[in-house]
Amino acid sequence: MKANLRHCARLLMVVMVVALSATVQAERKLLDEVVAVVNEDVILQSELEARISTIIGRLQAQGTNLPPRNVLEDRVLEQLITESIQLQMADRAGMRISDNELNETMANIAQRNNMTPQQFEQQLGQEGVTYQEAREQIRNEMITSRVQQRQVGNRVRVTDREVENYLEATAGDDTSNAEYELAHILIEVEDFNDEEEVSAARDKIESLRNEIADGRDFREVAVAESDASNALDGGDMGWRAENQLPSLVADVVPDLETGTVSPVLENSSGFHIVMVMDRRGGEKAQVIEQSMVRHILVRTSETVSENQAEESIRDIYQQLQDGGDFAALAREYSDDPVSGSDGGNLGWVSPGQMVPEFEQAMMAADVGELTGPFRSQFGWHILEVQDRRQQDISADVRESEARQAIYRRKFDGELQNWLREIRDEAFIEFKGDDSGDSSES
Repeated sequence: MKANLRHCARLLMVVMVVALSATVQAERKLLDEVVAVVNEDVILQSELEARISTIIGRLQAQGTNLPPRNVLEDRVLEQLITESIQLQMADRAGMRISDNELNETMANIAQRNNMTPQQFEQQLGQEGVTYQEAREQIRNEMITSRVQQRQVGNRVRVTDREVENYLEATAGDDTSNAEYELAHILIEVEDFNDEEEVSAARDKIESLRNEIADGRDFREVAVAESDASNALDGGDMGWRAENQLPSLVADVVPDLETGTVSPVLENSSGFHIVMVMDRRGGEKAQVIEQSMVRHILVRTSETVSENQAEESIRDIYQQLQDGGDFAALAREYSDDPVSGSDGGNLGWVSPGQMVPEFEQAMMAADVGELTGPFRSQFGWHILEVQDRRQQDISADVRESEARQAIYRRKFDGELQNWLREIRDEAFIEFKGDDSGDSSES
């Protein structure tokens, strides 16, 4: 009888524990309610609060004053909605960021900020963000960046004529290598045929400009008022070389004093103001050391093992040591079909052009000296540096930068249009007592 009573007591305790657990889970569920449905995804209150906490920590670290809580919540929710749409697009396309790639990115971020990984983690903690939360946020940012490059990049084309026109327009500009740290505010206009909307947007941007000119913090205004995708970063556009400035501000920024707000600017997206937060640099010649080099490559394959490839390259090296002709041996044995048919010649090689193992061997070699055998990801090499020179590649650099600048200008404009398009096309339903409305398209 006592055993049965003890058994019943234990069952009662189990039932009570299960009931208590269910109650706790129900309370957690109530606390973590859905705030928005976005296509096939949902945004939870906990996600919204976590992102708000992250952004508050970052803004406080920058010394930026915070907007009212309700304004911040609305802006962060819009950011999460736009992010969700892009992440769903990435998922359908099978885009993934591997842990190794993410680890490398995290390490690079720490290094750029002159921190060890441990110091970086501590800094995140001071901003109220765990290292794991930061990892996942950066993973999402990497994925959305790839989606944007694929979707928006396909819309952007840069012609040779555009590059020529750009170079002609900037010829003689002795400050083309100056760089500017910019911040930006956009008041969007969806329909320029709507005079009332245009007038309201123009009045708003003029009012904000006057507030900033009177001393209000630019980044604070961007967080609270800007319609640009970087609003929650304080409008930060990062560092831009002068020849990579968006066309909207290209004629304005070089003449702006640091910390001075620009005049109101207008394009198809709406009305803008910009501020130069800092500047650096100026024109200088781009001189590098180039090496005239030739090589012989022996690859491994399904029929050539690692040992066989190494034995073969060492035999070729011995023939060279015994007086064999490099060009003839390259034509006979090299597995690099392009250079091999030309006696192993790679022409003038610039720093950063070759894989690290090859470049390290090349830079360490004396002119006329055989170097090798050594291994790279492509196989086994022998190389010979035939000559070296100092080369001014400023013209090549300017052409490359011109192409990048034109691409970036077009990309920035298309990105804003594309983000608006995917937002308009998405099914979005707001939940909660104060949501007030839902939208579907």
